[in-house]
Amino acid sequence: MAEILREKNLFHLRNEHISYVLCEMPGGILAHLYAGPRLSAVNAANLLRHAGVATDHSFSVQECMLDRLPQEYPSYGLGDYREGAVTVAAPDGSRAVDLRLASTEVLEGKPALEGLPATRGGGCATLRLALRDGLTGLEAELCYTIFDDCDAVARSVRLVNGGSAALTVTRAFSLCLDLPDADWELITLSGSWARERDIVRRPLCPGVQGVFSRRGASSHQASPFMALVRPDAGEARGEVIGLSLIYSGSFAARADVSQFGTARLLMGIDDADFAWRLEPGEAFQAPEAVMVFSEEGLGGMSRQFHRLWNARLLPERWARRPRPVLLNSWEAAYFDFDADKLVSIAEAAAKAGVELFVMDDGWFGHRDDDTTSLGDWFTDRRKLPDGLKSLGDRVRALGLQFGIWMEPEMISPESELYRAHPDWCLHIPGREGITSRHQFVLDMGREDVQAYVCEAVTRTLRESGAAYLKWDMNRNITNIGSAALPPERQGEVLHRYILGLYAVMGRLTEAFPEVLFEGCAGGGGRFDAGILAYMPQFWCSDNTDALCRCRIQYATSLVFPPSTMGSHVSAVPNHQTGRVTPMESRFAVALGGCFGYELDPRQLTEADRAAMREQIAMANRTQALRLNGTFYRLLSPFEGNDTAWMTVSEDRTEALVTVVRALAQPNVMPPLVKLAGLDAGRRYRDVATGEIYGGDELMKVGLCCPLSQCDAASAMIELKAVDEA
Repeated sequence: MAEILREKNLFHLRNEHISYVLCEMPGGILAHLYAGPRLSAVNAANLLRHAGVATDHSFSVQECMLDRLPQEYPSYGLGDYREGAVTVAAPDGSRAVDLRLASTEVLEGKPALEGLPATRGGGCATLRLALRDGLTGLEAELCYTIFDDCDAVARSVRLVNGGSAALTVTRAFSLCLDLPDADWELITLSGSWARERDIVRRPLCPGVQGVFSRRGASSHQASPFMALVRPDAGEARGEVIGLSLIYSGSFAARADVSQFGTARLLMGIDDADFAWRLEPGEAFQAPEAVMVFSEEGLGGMSRQFHRLWNARLLPERWARRPRPVLLNSWEAAYFDFDADKLVSIAEAAAKAGVELFVMDDGWFGHRDDDTTSLGDWFTDRRKLPDGLKSLGDRVRALGLQFGIWMEPEMISPESELYRAHPDWCLHIPGREGITSRHQFVLDMGREDVQAYVCEAVTRTLRESGAAYLKWDMNRNITNIGSAALPPERQGEVLHRYILGLYAVMGRLTEAFPEVLFEGCAGGGGRFDAGILAYMPQFWCSDNTDALCRCRIQYATSLVFPPSTMGSHVSAVPNHQTGRVTPMESRFAVALGGCFGYELDPRQLTEADRAAMREQIAMANRTQALRLNGTFYRLLSPFEGNDTAWMTVSEDRTEALVTVVRALAQPNVMPPLVKLAGLDAGRRYRDVATGEIYGGDELMKVGLCCPLSQCDAASAMIELKAVDEA
């Protein structure tokens, strides 16, 4: 059970497995003492002596250099030479703040964050500490929540101008974590379009290292996540600290190793183009950051994240709700379609057992390619002469649900909307606008733009009767300027964009609770915890090649559960790589996420159509297990030729194991894969072969998984317990 203990000048947050300890130093400076496995008690003097810091009345900021003190929310410029967590410009031009503890409060549950997504409360306790800078009047409210059911601490910061003059916040990181040593390795997720989230692991070294995005989105190139792992830590064992930011915009995640061999972790909004003006009495809320602790390696870290997101972040009405098997029209038709063609594709999909047909890009304005019409969310009557409702009704008459694609945050220069409202896009007066994919970005920080987007999406959903909306965002932000803000507030544009986006997503998902919203950003370019608070799944990557997806989905699972990853069986040769892979392997990999198809079923052979029917039957049969079970990574595609993963039911009575071999090799043994998460005392039956195995045998010896002699060969094994524990 989560609890917060107060003993003299100590604050100790803990549950059954972890502890987080802070200390008030003489004079009110807040020090960090410990984060990790649960402690029964803490000797503050012992931990502070390690840092060379006095703990009695002799402690003095003037005598004790602050860059030795492990601090909770430090500022650069007053004796600490490391990276700071907060920077505020005062009227006299100075930028340092000296935050001292002013008050404390322990809360049952967890307060919501104004305008921002965050983990939900219930079964948790929150410590709120108010710090104050006596010179400027700046107040920093630090909130720490510890949960009963997850080995995680959620942190947030709210800055309030309690003085009499305007202040400008130029850095407001959500998290700072000082560690007593730097004997760690740093793991981040980096990549590009169609190659999202490669795992990068390297030792910490002196200086600053990490990842960031300055693209106005969490981005294809980086992910708002980092983990510190001990050098000997692996998938199943070892000490790991994982950090994730619940935010969808530009971010920074850094590790700063000091001259003394200590490490400081920082995470929050990137400060390269950020300046938030605070008038007296105004407040700024920073996003929530989550820290996860594990002694069971990266797998243990991931399972804590998965549990936390499923229970406390994803929309409650969708977190454990079955998702329909869908077919998306994009790779089946691209822009070249009319109503009859789409209905023909949908009819073939329905015969195979598909449950949801999604019409992708090209249905609105005068859009025959990607050069026009974004923002003109009215039906193209050349293609759909009878309108959206007629098409939706024809699809529903086949026994399918109907879904639709939109890109609501964008505007084409060649559009009626741009001609009417050229000032609605982000732009810098006097500078030539930079397009990407022939489009500009709408200024989502403006209330009139938000109203337009809400009205356009609402009208589209009501007219079409859609049960699903794919929300795309195909470019990052340039020309960072807003016609709606005065010069002194232009540093607020990017964050106001995200606040406006969240406001719109919140309104629409509340207004249409039965619509399944799926996020997309040119594939996985904004796959983050912020979006998942509104949309329970996200298109993992535009790259649907099965072997590429092994890497992408494996790495994504470090932070996010498979139930959040949109993953489809696509046509071959693959449209991104040109590779030809077996139908069964494309299915095996796609079943590792939110399952669907991205092809024209009319073009399949009869054998493949029969396989498609069998695949959908298996997808439905195993959906409860895949959606609600515990996920284990078994073999890494970043370390060898084979990839393997499995999901185990909560009661450990059934499991689904998947193995994929990238390249065929002559004269080699089939993989012997050690499983995880089973009940060692139970016996399990292979549903396909009837063979019986001991749970301990499968985990300690392994399961032999014979594979076809071809590239991209795969095997899927369903296991069911045959006796009681």
